[in-house]
Amino acid sequence: MNEILVWMLAWLAGMGLGAVFFGGLWWTVRKGLSSRRPWLWIAFSSLLRTGIALVGFYVVAGDHWQRLLLCLLGFLMARLAVTWLTRLPVENQTQPTQESSHAP
Repeated sequence: MNEILVWMLAWLAGMGLGAVFFGGLWWTVRKGLSSRRPWLWIAFSSLLRTGIALVGFYVVAGDHWQRLLLCLLGFLMARLAVTWLTRLPVENQTQPTQESSHAP
């Protein structure tokens, strides 16, 4: 029973790491679009987010590959959640444009 609790905590930690990583990515892109130096935002954010994720995976996994796998699963599930939460409303989405054919 104690092992299941540890596995659930590893999964939750992965969800938290994923929320920080992908939420930070979304925030960085929004800030970078309005910034005079977007490369600075993107570079610093990338290093910070990657560092947090790697340290988090290292701490959660310890010497157990099962914890690492569950943490990674939570990380990927958080990606889906952040993508779903930050999507554009239906009325604001642009319709795909039809490409014109240049071939004869």
